[in-house]
Amino acid sequence: MLESLFKLQENRTNVRTEVLAGITTFLTMAYIIFVNPDILSKAGMPRDAVFVATCVAAAIGTLLMAFLANYPIALAPGMGLNAYFAFTVVLGMQYPWQVALGCVFISGVLFLILSVLPVREWIVNAIPHSLKMAIAAGIGLFLALIALQGAKIVVDHPATLLTAGDLRSWPVILAAAGFVVIAALEHWRIPGGVIIGVLAVSIASWLLPTGATFSGVVQLPPDISPVFLQMDLAGALNVGLVTVIFAFLFVDLFDNTGTLIGLAHRGGFIGKDGKVPRLGRALIADSSAAMLGAAIGTSTTTSYIESASGINAGGRTGLTGVVVAVLFLLALFFAPLAGSVPAWATAPALLYVACLMARGLTEIEWDDVTEAAPAVVTALAMPFTFSIAEGIAFGFISYAAIKVAAGRFNDVHPAVAILAVLFVVKFAVIG
Repeated sequence: MLESLFKLQENRTNVRTEVLAGITTFLTMAYIIFVNPDILSKAGMPRDAVFVATCVAAAIGTLLMAFLANYPIALAPGMGLNAYFAFTVVLGMQYPWQVALGCVFISGVLFLILSVLPVREWIVNAIPHSLKMAIAAGIGLFLALIALQGAKIVVDHPATLLTAGDLRSWPVILAAAGFVVIAALEHWRIPGGVIIGVLAVSIASWLLPTGATFSGVVQLPPDISPVFLQMDLAGALNVGLVTVIFAFLFVDLFDNTGTLIGLAHRGGFIGKDGKVPRLGRALIADSSAAMLGAAIGTSTTTSYIESASGINAGGRTGLTGVVVAVLFLLALFFAPLAGSVPAWATAPALLYVACLMARGLTEIEWDDVTEAAPAVVTALAMPFTFSIAEGIAFGFISYAAIKVAAGRFNDVHPAVAILAVLFVVKFAVIG
C-alpha cells in the first residue's frame, strides 16, 4: 500500500528512512506548538483552543501535501503571518480575531484560485527579486522586534519609543541564554535544537523566581470549539480589510512558492527543464491548508522551510509528511506543557527564525541603488510600522517611483505598477 501511494522505490527510499526523516522534520518545527498559541493569545484568542487548532491544522495541511503532491514537506501556521494577524490586524487595527480569521480564509480561497489559474506564475514572475528578498528579511526583522519585546530586552519609552529593558532580570537573562543554546545546537546540527532551547528556558523559569508556573505535561486535548468555525466572513469583506486580505495572500503566495522551490532544489526534485514536478498540486495543497486552518481556528497555514532537515535525513516522499502529521496529533495530549511555557522562553525561537529570514538581505543588488533603496525601505518599514502590509506597500510604491524617476521605465513590470498605484490610492482614500 505504501509503495503504491508514495512510490518509495521510484524515489530511491524506504519506510525506515521516511520515518526517521519525519521525526527529524517534526523536531525542528515543533516549536510552533508553543509559539503560535503564545502569539495568537495576545490577540485575545483562547490559548488552549489555539494549541489544538495549531496541531490539527499542521496535521491536516501536511497530509494534504503528502497525498496530493507526494512531497516530504510539512505545513503549520506560518511565522510572521501569525504575528501580522495578532499585532497588526487585531491589536493595531482593532478588528476582532474572528474577522482576522475570515481574512485568512478569503486569502486562502484567492490563493487556491491563483494556483489553479496561470495568473499565479504571472504575479510571481512580475515581482522583482530584490523586493521578494526584502519582504522575507523584513518579516524577519518584524519577528525580531516581537521576540525582543517578549523577552523584555526591549521595552517602550515615551521619548525614544524603544529602549533597553532591565538587563539584570531573569526573563532577559534566560531568553539570552536560550538564544545562545539554540544557535549552538543548530550549529552542531542537533535535531530539535529550537525546541530543546525553548524547553530548557521553560524548565529554568519554573525553578527560578520568575513567576512562571508548571502546570503538568499530559492530559486529554482541550476543547477546540472556542475557535473552531468562528471566522467572520461578512466582517472580513469590509472594504477597509482589502489590504489585510492582500497582505495575507501576498506573503503566503511568495513565501510558499519560494519555500517549495527551495526545498525542491534541496531534495533534487527539480527536473532537467528547471521546473518543479507537481508544483501545481503542492500549491493547491498549501492554499487548501490555509482555508482549512482558518476554519479550524488559526492563522495562515503554510509550508515550512524546516522540512529541509527531513529532506537532508533522506525524506523523499509524502510518507515523511504522514509521520510528521501523526506526531502533531500526538502532541495534542501535551497541552499543559504548552501552556506552561512563558513568553520569554519562546522569544529565543522567534529571534532565531528572524536570523534565518534576515539573510534574504544578502541577495539584494546593493550596487544598483534603484534596487537596493526600495528593498531597504521594505525591510525597515515592517518593524518600524509594526505591519507587514505597510512594508509591502511602501516597497512597491518606492520601487515604482524610484525606477520611473531614474528613467528606467522598462524595469517596472505592469503588475508592479498597478499594485503601486492601488497602494497609493489606498493610502489617499483609506489611510
